[in-house]
Formats: sequence, structure tokens, C-alpha cells
Amino acid sequence: MKFVLGIDGGGTSCRAALATVDGTVVGRAKSGAANIRTDLTGARANIVEAARQAFVAAGQDPELIPQTPAVLGLAGANVGTYRQQLEAILPFSISCVETDAEIALEGAVGSGDGAMAILGTGTAYMARKNGKSRAIGGWGFQVGDQGSGARIGRDLLEQTLLAYDGIRQGSSLTQAMLAIFRDNPEDLVEFTTNAKPGDFGGFAPKVFEHAEKGDIVANWILDKAIADVEAALGVLDLGDDDPLCLLGGLAPLYSPRLSARYRALLKPPLDDALGGAVQMAARVFSSATEAAR
Repeated sequence: MKFVLGIDGGGTSCRAALATVDGTVVGRAKSGAANIRTDLTGARANIVEAARQAFVAAGQDPELIPQTPAVLGLAGANVGTYRQQLEAILPFSISCVETDAEIALEGAVGSGDGAMAILGTGTAYMARKNGKSRAIGGWGFQVGDQGSGARIGRDLLEQTLLAYDGIRQGSSLTQAMLAIFRDNPEDLVEFTTNAKPGDFGGFAPKVFEHAEKGDIVANWILDKAIADVEAALGVLDLGDDDPLCLLGGLAPLYSPRLSARYRALLKPPLDDALGGAVQMAARVFSSATEAAR
């Protein structure tokens, strides 16, 4: 075994890192979405493509993929049998599929105690105390992921339609959103027919941008989202000395908006989720190699 792979897949993108067995990253790459519950077949294709590109970026032959073990932290791996279904069809020598929360916690706090919140297309939370981990959320866009980019984007579309019908007060944000759909609410509704979480999440940055300008609808949406995030953090029962790391594309937008209680706990993560996957791969597979000798 020459290399290990770490892979981080979510509703917007899939990132892969090729590393030597000691965890030194030699190549990185990125491809499309890899939420295995939303689209198992598409996720598999994007995972393999990201891995292939990581080999190329490292100047290595992608033909080595079947000889390379991988740790994959993937959105959707915490429910159903999607994890087992994916492991059966991946081309790696060994495929260890974890939740995206597991690799995020590993990257953020290493092997010690602490907590992290993934705030991206989806949301998930995990804390470790005395070596025991507890996960919160991560149930998917339809019934969970409160405070996520997908839910913020969906709420924005809903408020845009309510404003169009005169049920709720509109704003420059709802006007801008309707303009994207040619000022035709039917086009907006049609968009939602096949939209995936990442498609909804693409509108979330607009909400934060308009909130900074005092937009009434944007701030209403964000007040709700922040309350949802803090409700989840409250369940983690964090002590005053427990480090809290925010991860995901929306993390830097959320951090200044949290209450003083949680801002005081914020610490920069040791590494990101992809780094956590690499660390786990190096630890798990180097140990397996040693045991086999």
C-alpha cells in the first residue's frame, strides 16, 4: 500500500485528498455533489472522479485506485443502508464510509474532546466528551438540516412567493429573487420540482448579503436560522472550556451572529473535514498494515 485516500462529500461538492500512509497529502481535487441519500449513483460517480483527479494532481497513475484504501465522510451516511450500498460499489481496495460529522469532528478537534458544527448546504453537529461522541441533526433537507444553506434558500423562495401574493411584506431581496426567475412565480415553482439541496443552498449567500444592508426579509430568515443553530448547540451541553469549531461554507457568516455564550467557545479548527478523513485513513489503514505484518 503506497497511498490512502480521504474523501469529504456533501450536497454541493466532493473533495478528495491523496496522502502517503503517514498522512502527508500529495494531491487534492474537487468534483460535484456527493450526498449518498439524495443521489447514490451520482455521488458514486463524483467520488470516483474526485479520487481520479487527486491521483492526477499528485502526478500518480489513477490505475492505482483499486489498490488504495479510502475513508469517506459523506452526507446521507447516517440513515438507511446507503452506506452499505455505496461501499459495495466503490472501486477502492477498502472503503470505510463514515458520516460527514465524524470526519469533521476528527479534523476540528483531533482525537480529543470538543464539539463542531457543520454549517453548509446541510447542518450537522457532534460533540466528544471523555472519548464518547454524540451526533445531533444531519437528517436531511426535507425534515432536518435547520439553519442550513438549503433551508435558508428554501425559506427565501417561500418568502418571495408570499411577498408576490401580498401575504408577507416584500423587500429588495424578494424582488431580486423574483427577477432571477423573470418575474414569473411559475418559473420559481418549476425550479423547485427537481432542485437538490445544493441548488437551494446556492441562494443562501444572498440572504447574508442583504441582511448586512438591513433587508427585513433577509434578517427574518437569518434570525430563524440562528435560533435553530443555537438550539442544536444547546443540546450538546458544552462546558465553558469546551472548544467549539464551526465548519462549512456558512461558518464564517454565522460566527459573528451567534450569541456571546457561543462566540466565547469558538476556536479555529485544527483541520477541516477533508483533513479529518485523511487523518482517519492514515490511522486506520496504517494500523491495519502493521497488524497484518
